Amino acid sequence: MVKIVIENMGQKEVTGKAGTLALRLLHENFVDWMHACGGKGRCTTCKMIIVNGTDSLGTLTDVEARYRSVGELAVTERLACQTKILGDCTVRTPAEYKLPHQTYTD
Repeated sequence: MVKIVIENMGQKEVTGKAGTLALRLLHENFVDWMHACGGKGRCTTCKMIIVNGTDSLGTLTDVEARYRSVGELAVTERLACQTKILGDCTVRTPAEYKLPHQTYTD
């Protein structure tokens, strides 16, 4: 089992099977996370800021590398729809993609 801690959602913890995409893990644990394109890697709205555990994530996908090369994805950011969770990590929801019905703690 792996764990994602969402720092700016009151340290909310979600768990699941190693190798699962972050967006799927979040949704399996009933966390509503922005994903305008339906998790297909066509936008950056499912962006997560990686606070801790970068080494616990799968390798950067071609989609993420493309967004990074044009400056739409920082070194500390990954796309939840593209990132496999291999170990425990801590993330934050970017301010621009916070959902109005969610409670954030920052």
